[in-house]
Amino acid sequence: MSRKRPEGIERYNAPAGGWGALKAVAESLARQQIVAQGAATLLKANQPDGFDCPGCAWPDPKHTSSFEFCENGAKAVTWESTAKRIGPSFFAEHTVSELWNWSDHDLEDEGRLTHPLIYDAAADTYVPIEWDRAFALIGAQLNALPDPGMAEFYTSGRASNEAAFLFQLFVRAYGTNNFPDCSNMCHEATSVGLPHSIGVGKGTVTLEDFDHADAIFSFGHNPGTNHPRMMATLRDVARRGAPIIVFNPLKERALERFASPQSPVEMATLGSTDIASAYHQVRIGGDVAVLKGMMKRVFELDRRDLERGGKGVLDRDFIAGHTSGIEALREDIDATRWEDIELMSGLTRSAIESAGDVYAKSKNVILCYGMGVTQHRNGTANVQQIANFLMLRGNIGREGAGICPLRGHSNVQGDRTVGITEIPNAALIDGMERAFGFRPSAAKGHNAIEAIEAIIDGRSKALVCLGGNLAVAMSDPDATFAGMRKLDLAVHLTTKVNRSHLLTAKTTIVLPVLGRTDADVQATGRQSVTVEDSMSMVHASRGFLNPPSGDLRSEPAIIAGMAKATLGDRYGIEWDAMIADYGRIRDKIEVVFPDFKDFNARIREPGGFRLSVPAAHREWKTPNQKACFLVAKGLSEDPRVLEANVLTLTTIRSHDQYNTTIYGLDDRYRGVFGRRDVIFLNAKDLAERGLADGDTLDVEAARDHADPDDRPRRVKRLTAVAYNIPRGSAAGYYPELNTLVALSHYDRQSGTPSFKSIPIRITRAA
Repeated sequence: MSRKRPEGIERYNAPAGGWGALKAVAESLARQQIVAQGAATLLKANQPDGFDCPGCAWPDPKHTSSFEFCENGAKAVTWESTAKRIGPSFFAEHTVSELWNWSDHDLEDEGRLTHPLIYDAAADTYVPIEWDRAFALIGAQLNALPDPGMAEFYTSGRASNEAAFLFQLFVRAYGTNNFPDCSNMCHEATSVGLPHSIGVGKGTVTLEDFDHADAIFSFGHNPGTNHPRMMATLRDVARRGAPIIVFNPLKERALERFASPQSPVEMATLGSTDIASAYHQVRIGGDVAVLKGMMKRVFELDRRDLERGGKGVLDRDFIAGHTSGIEALREDIDATRWEDIELMSGLTRSAIESAGDVYAKSKNVILCYGMGVTQHRNGTANVQQIANFLMLRGNIGREGAGICPLRGHSNVQGDRTVGITEIPNAALIDGMERAFGFRPSAAKGHNAIEAIEAIIDGRSKALVCLGGNLAVAMSDPDATFAGMRKLDLAVHLTTKVNRSHLLTAKTTIVLPVLGRTDADVQATGRQSVTVEDSMSMVHASRGFLNPPSGDLRSEPAIIAGMAKATLGDRYGIEWDAMIADYGRIRDKIEVVFPDFKDFNARIREPGGFRLSVPAAHREWKTPNQKACFLVAKGLSEDPRVLEANVLTLTTIRSHDQYNTTIYGLDDRYRGVFGRRDVIFLNAKDLAERGLADGDTLDVEAARDHADPDDRPRRVKRLTAVAYNIPRGSAAGYYPELNTLVALSHYDRQSGTPSFKSIPIRITRAA
């Protein structure tokens, strides 16, 4: 007699997309009470005179499609354009202490904020505050700090180029480079690692390159949930017969098969398209092993072909003319044993060799990767081995080939481009002096980990957040939350209430902002902002909905208000003029960053324009003007993964989730409904420990006694779900399992927390 599955765990056999996606969109519209308005709003998403989706950063096909949104993009749009409102009367009825016990989903589901608020400690609630008084308080408290370096300024990837540029202008004029931002927690390994390899911290491909690729290699990402519009591209690749080789611990439905909602045939016949031609379930943390294994196969095939009188498999012209370091890489790969590769990857030699064979036979190859590659203690090394792999056959800087990092939020890449960085280079400092007449400090500021450490230690006393949910996004919430509560000043620019806003400082101010879908009207009329997608395309976004309240202001206007209250007329910066016409902000961006030449004219072109990516043209902005093969030592990022009884946990997002925003409690493609308190495990790993599907478990991070921050870290009472996942691996939801990650467990090169490789032990719950 078969054992009954745990409550809320069902088998879901439908493809990604299809009728399930359309049903989910309809339900989202109904839940947010915008069935009629919402449908009209979605038709303006990613359109030439519409708004850019506030979800992912996947590019749009020339920004001219008549129907260019996806299921999770629709959730992001409806979540923002909801008819629900949360105003002063709500806070009069609910204390902060009460709200702390609400779920993250319930907090944000109350709707859009309508008034600026300040925390009243005596009443333990938020009360309204006038804008001018809020700005004056912020300015006074920032100016009261003994050192500007005692303030932290966080940026979410949803902020526009214009808002991010003004934010960094304000902060640099104030006197610090403390810019923790969401990129620090996701693709910083890309931003740090790729410049050493190819001279630029961005991808090299365009959307059109996928039409010319002979093969796609996919590492560590789940496009059906995190960037669903990518599925149309992968579907086209699969249908023309090009192989798609996937390396991912979990079998993600969208990478198995996809039914396009825009295909009348697939919708009418309940058909679908197979996506992956080969799906390799790599052991969590085994990416370097796989990449070294495939490179070992390429070197072997090259030697074999040369021995037979052929030209070899390597692109020798590219390597000789454009690269350095190939011999050191070859020595490292030759010294790496297949036994170790198999152990660390969890794959057989034959499986890895078969993938290497596909690579060797394909002229043009694109490799796509997500946070399954970057959020490790060796994330930078992972990224650099991907670059090595592509360079062996010259697959960077030509049509149909290149590296494709899959960014998260819709403008996380753009924010970095326009100056959100804690390490300003000479070009940025020179540009700021050209544009504004002052020379900012070149001193390194704080990234996200460093900012939280400074807050916990009491070295930083103020935090200003341009969007986001920083406290929940960070590792080690116990330490992070306690640190946040010690601040003198916390300021949050936001559309909705989230848990970070409940971590009240001595003075806590919450300022409601216009969303991407809202009309932004300033002194010269309705304004547009701009964003940069994953492929360096910059285009305009223009909201059209009536804002939830007349008391809302745009992010640029709020930043200017804080700046004027803090800086006065310092440096003669014309804040009011730039807010009256965002075109003037873009004029200044162009002065600071010459790549934005003719910015205002080019965003009026259909589809916008592409920023320069020198590596895409085989121009290498590295110290030696070459693309560099870089060696990664060994195969394991953490010795604890080989200890007895240790599993390696990766945190994942559910299908009803985008980063820290929880739209609902279902994870449809994985068969989880109405709950998030689960951990996915291999059935044999459970049985080996005397456990079974449905058992209630406690999970503890394996101790790291060499770490000064070593202490017990536990999550109690998770339900075990027997799942198709490699032996030795486990998966559970972010951010609930962040408590298992110490602040000190991060990639030392990039500062990226190791959310995707957490050594754990499991036991039956008492």
